[in-house]
Amino acid sequence: MTTSRGLSLPAAPAENGKSTDNDLKRELGLFPLTNIVIANMIGAGALTLSGILLAKVHSPLLMMILWLIGGLTALCGALCYGQLGAAMPQAGGEYVFLSRLFHPLAGFLSGWISFFVGFSAPIAASALACVEYLERAYPSLLTLGMRQPPASPVIMKKIFAAGLIMLFTFVHRHRIRFGARVQNGITIAKIAGIALFVVLGFAFGKGDFAHLFHEANADVASLPWQAIGLSFLWIMFAYSGWNASAYIGSEIRQPKKNLPLSLLLGTGAVTILYLALNLLFVYAVPPTEVSDTISIGGLAAAKLFGRSLEQIVSVFIALALFSSLSAYIMLGPRVYFSMAKDGLFFRFAAKVHPRHGVPSQSILCQGAVAILMVTFGTYDQLLTYLGFALGIFPILAVLGLFQLKKIGLPAPRIACYPLPPLFFIAISVLMLVLSFLERPVESMVAILTLAAGIPIYFLIFKGKLK
Repeated sequence: MTTSRGLSLPAAPAENGKSTDNDLKRELGLFPLTNIVIANMIGAGALTLSGILLAKVHSPLLMMILWLIGGLTALCGALCYGQLGAAMPQAGGEYVFLSRLFHPLAGFLSGWISFFVGFSAPIAASALACVEYLERAYPSLLTLGMRQPPASPVIMKKIFAAGLIMLFTFVHRHRIRFGARVQNGITIAKIAGIALFVVLGFAFGKGDFAHLFHEANADVASLPWQAIGLSFLWIMFAYSGWNASAYIGSEIRQPKKNLPLSLLLGTGAVTILYLALNLLFVYAVPPTEVSDTISIGGLAAAKLFGRSLEQIVSVFIALALFSSLSAYIMLGPRVYFSMAKDGLFFRFAAKVHPRHGVPSQSILCQGAVAILMVTFGTYDQLLTYLGFALGIFPILAVLGLFQLKKIGLPAPRIACYPLPPLFFIAISVLMLVLSFLERPVESMVAILTLAAGIPIYFLIFKGKLK
């Protein structure tokens, strides 16, 4: 199937059985798909952000309102992506959407950002956050039981994080069904652990709901709107993953039904869980003690139950980060695979392992880039860069809903249309503008990363279009 923009894209694959467009098989049903969405969403952001957010907005109540607005924005995005994915059920997510709806350059740039920012950087951030929680649970971990550690704590954390990336890269280099089983098990354990923590925390923990109204009486006109915009950017990074199953459209059974439903179920479940979890953090820890604390889950456990349960909760959170890390490693290579099949990425990324049936070289390449980011970056440096870069292309993709009929695809069927896409676009644009004003340096780095892909496209890949 060739678009009006000149990009030769694969024909829409069959609903069941072997995919006709790219040798990937339709093996995933609703349950593993929903798990992938949940696993991809619940990661380092939700489990580390509360302390950083309170340092910005100085109001737990305002922070909770921002989490709620973030959830509504993600749900609107999920509604829109569900329609896009049902209309174009192919591997690649935004790359496929933007290439067909706008121009191959837009699709290429979304994949370019996905490779360097959308997946590799969150993999690095999740691995680093996971090590932080493991160290909180087992302080002697970084010393390997030695009196004198073999390297500084910073270096040891990077070594452990790189090891985690290599481990899950190996797991997902095998058949997707095997990787999905691993993902299912980890995700179920993650949800159960977080839900149990929330229930037990409110039922038996020592806290105070009065914390919610600390400094909440400030004049609205005096609120730091740029800081609020940056805080919302970080929150939307925590919600990122609401579009996860759209990236593996070619491997979904009955995609017109299962893809939209998995996005809504996964995003809705995570929104409820995020609100409950962050309310528990506020309930447990006085705002004056939580500011800038990254390992907020361990601190909350210590306040709720005492130091005895801090270790257990920290291990559960590390397990949750395992799940997120695993989901990123599973999804990202499908984007590069789809781009390479269209001549818009390096050829090695299009190769499917003859025995395992997965894009194994894409998986390995992504793991290598993530390890480089672990080596040379820190969690704080990645956060704003990630959030800004990841906020750009979903806006364009949702705008693409208004293009569906123009290229002969079914018009979107969304309740109250066009309000959900308009709400998503308006909130997302405002978030990027305010974030740029608050953090111009990190935002410009994200923009320059995007701009660097333009000459690469024209000099290397444009001539390869069919």
